[in-house]
Amino acid sequence: MKKYLAYALLLTLLLVAPLLFYPVLLMKVLCFALFASAFNLILGYGGLLSFGHAAFFGGAAYVTGHAIKVWGLPTELGILTGTAAAMVLGLLVGVLAIRRQGIYFAMITLALAQMVYFVFIRSGFTGGENGLQGIPRGTFLGLVDLSNDRAMYYFVLGVCLLGFGVIARAVHSPFGQVLRAIRDNEPRATSLGYNIDRYKLLAFVISATIAGLAGATKSVVFQLASLTDAHWHMSGEVVLMTLLGGLGTIFGPAVGASLIVTLQNTLSSGPLGAWVTVIMGLIFIICVLAFRKGIVGELQAALRKSFN
Repeated sequence: MKKYLAYALLLTLLLVAPLLFYPVLLMKVLCFALFASAFNLILGYGGLLSFGHAAFFGGAAYVTGHAIKVWGLPTELGILTGTAAAMVLGLLVGVLAIRRQGIYFAMITLALAQMVYFVFIRSGFTGGENGLQGIPRGTFLGLVDLSNDRAMYYFVLGVCLLGFGVIARAVHSPFGQVLRAIRDNEPRATSLGYNIDRYKLLAFVISATIAGLAGATKSVVFQLASLTDAHWHMSGEVVLMTLLGGLGTIFGPAVGASLIVTLQNTLSSGPLGAWVTVIMGLIFIICVLAFRKGIVGELQAALRKSFN
């Protein structure tokens, strides 16, 4: 009962948030929270460190922007098209990457993501270094005008809640239990008869698809898809968000993403704007040294100790 009350309180806060804060900043936080949660599915629960998730995030943004702006698809269909493109790209990358483990897996994902990045630079439909600009927000189901920031916020909230629901369902299903077993003791899971590569690939594709959903939604919010979305720096940022919030927790990545995005937005407009990268690096070092379980992970550990 306490858990459901907490969920109801959180949902209430999310519904009234645009009345208290700038809706565009809130939408950016939601998109990156979903991105970090998708990444946490493979790192926190699958034990797979990917340095190439920006390819899915940025790739879906470009495909969505092109589908809406050039093909004239409705907003919801454009987002679905971008998400489907991320799913296909995730399948192609995953088939190659899961053949290796550890640092080799990370380097393969990074290399393939950089190949995708250079394709975006050279392709005409992406706008090159200028990015794909002027993506229309359109309407939702032909009824709700998404050019209004508050209406767009509630649309983004619905999309992100759907993505979070998929992740939570995967984590708490038998599939999620097997994924944890693979993370903790892969030889043991193999001896129990589980097809390790199949589970890893499915987790990778789900993670890439949800990351693409976040990128597709972000491109509609800001009416822009740029090379920043697909750069390897973005893959590094999502690692920082996940570790800061709490690896292997449901709400940790969302908390980490909220803090990082808020700090970036606050610092970039102040006298410390040129030091944002340095400050983010210091936060990462402090997190690794002092909060090994992340913010949410440390809070959960403290609560367990207090109740025991």
